[in-house]
Amino acid sequence: MRFGALFSKADAYDPIICEFDESEVIDCRVDIFQSVWKDAVELRRSGKLLELGKHIKCPVVAIHGDYDPHPAEGVQKPLSAILKSFRFIRLKNCGHLPWIEREAKVKFYEILNEELHHA
Repeated sequence: MRFGALFSKADAYDPIICEFDESEVIDCRVDIFQSVWKDAVELRRSGKLLELGKHIKCPVVAIHGDYDPHPAEGVQKPLSAILKSFRFIRLKNCGHLPWIEREAKVKFYEILNEELHHA
């Protein structure tokens, strides 16, 4: 849990929630994460993950923070090439988890709400 809290802190721009609280108990299943992540890495490496994306028929919207340590181009470029209906929205002053970002949280939920109502 401490490792996850540190990652969340490092992936954030200005998080509202940034302190580790040992009274909050979260059931962490590292074995499940490692199993799923191993499969995801192989799907990415082989190109099969993007191939699967060609079967997506609904509109896709990626909401990405401008301070997200995961490069925006690594999301925007490949997905826009394979998805028929794809939009990329960049949030200002936002890291990897927009729902905990002081400056981006409200905008993130506004975008999410608008997109869900138009779906």
